[in-house]
Amino acid sequence: MNSTENLACDRVDVHAVPSSEEVVLVLDFGSQTAQLIARRVREQNVFCQIVRHDLSVERIREINPIGIILSGGPASVYGPNAPQPDPGIFDLEIPMLGICYGMQVLCRYLGSEVNPSPSREFGRTTCRVHEPAEFFQNLPSELTVWMSHGDQVENLTAQFISLAATSTCPYAAVKHRQRPIYGLQFHPEVTHTPQGGQLLSNFVKTICGARGTWRISSLIDREIESIQQRVGKSRVICGLSGGVDSSVVAALLYRAIGTQLSCIFVDNGMLRKGEADAVRIQFQEHFRTDLHVVDASELFLQALAGVSEPQQKRKIIGKIFIDVFRKEAESIEDARFLAQGTLYPDVIESGANKDGPAATIKSHHNVGGLPEELGFELIEPLRDLFKDEVRKMGLELGLPEQLIWRHPFPGPGLAVRCLGEITPERLHVLREADAILLDELKRTSYYRSVQQAFAVLLPVQSVGVMGDGRTYENVVAIRAVNTDDFMTADWSHLPYELLGEISTRITNSVRGVNRVVYDISSKPPSTIEWE
Repeated sequence: MNSTENLACDRVDVHAVPSSEEVVLVLDFGSQTAQLIARRVREQNVFCQIVRHDLSVERIREINPIGIILSGGPASVYGPNAPQPDPGIFDLEIPMLGICYGMQVLCRYLGSEVNPSPSREFGRTTCRVHEPAEFFQNLPSELTVWMSHGDQVENLTAQFISLAATSTCPYAAVKHRQRPIYGLQFHPEVTHTPQGGQLLSNFVKTICGARGTWRISSLIDREIESIQQRVGKSRVICGLSGGVDSSVVAALLYRAIGTQLSCIFVDNGMLRKGEADAVRIQFQEHFRTDLHVVDASELFLQALAGVSEPQQKRKIIGKIFIDVFRKEAESIEDARFLAQGTLYPDVIESGANKDGPAATIKSHHNVGGLPEELGFELIEPLRDLFKDEVRKMGLELGLPEQLIWRHPFPGPGLAVRCLGEITPERLHVLREADAILLDELKRTSYYRSVQQAFAVLLPVQSVGVMGDGRTYENVVAIRAVNTDDFMTADWSHLPYELLGEISTRITNSVRGVNRVVYDISSKPPSTIEWE
């Protein structure tokens, strides 16, 4: 396994849990929304750590959590290779909540049956509460919840009581009669369950008894101490892109080790308009340490000539990035560590732990893409965080708001927004259209209310009329989304007048574009990026 896979195997050993903090553990059975659970718990100001599903009882006792949550997952509990926890966890006197697959696991271990459901449930449904107790306190008797399951608990053992049901699922929520063990067949962590946050708050605050004293500042102090202990007097290289993630990593490292930090910025020729200059200026304003700028745009563009397949683009970019980065890194003396701005959505979408139960959605060139022969130990201090938590950390570290609220930009850059073949001419069209979009959002103050917006150049042409002549030119798609966590997202309902102005400016100003369309798909089923 490479270094990132080692990090993904047991995250609780990567970042030692502070003994002074209240901790809730999430046992991850491969759910694409496991980190959403942790995020909802952290919203209660309680430290939450995701760990592998089979973490030993001995290790759990060492951590001494105030609560344990068993996540959902894609498997069936009765399948031959279904992930299972250490059975000893059910004998711990620790409050426990099973969600979807996690509920099925704990109910099955404690005597109930789990079978394929006669009526599968995928999507929103109404859940009726008939035993409110402390778990449903401060909530109405009917809730809109998000279901996503093909199996469900049947023949509930007498050790449990049913708390809530849907029209097709009699055990939508259950509670053990003697132990502080609960189960939910639906997903409280997703935004599609509007009152799911209150449910998790009831579990964490009321049932687990959390005081809620954890803050992002605690995480900063912990990471700084961890970096200092690990790095010692060695030099750390940080791959800088100018985006929020790498900037926060650089700020954190600078706070921890000062001038022992060297940053490398690789211009791959697929940056947004004016981005290379902006990175240099931002770096000079906020860091007084070593910056290496490498213009490798020609190298990248030559390698991508004639390539249209999205994953092939990513692999080519990743390989060349590593080669360029390695060559520049070799010129930096005493460099032993490499820091990256990897976030958890990158890890979960990439399926970074290939031996684990999570599925791969797309690859990221900064996740598991750096070969062992590069010779560096990897530091990923943001690996367990969501974008909104990274922004909070950046503000705590003193970075300016205009940098913190900058929209995310993918590692491969415009290559994955220029659909089809990449050429300098097509990149120019895309770059100009994208700059107009962002300029209009900033001019009308919509930039902050939209979490990510960008233009996409489609690999098709359409007929148009300009002046008295017929045109057959490019189509640009506009994408803008609203999201809390980037794991799920809805398209932004921008005013028609604004969309009309964006379209008019692009078709009037960008030579080669005669049509602009707006993407109104959500994630899921779509992803935010087109490739």
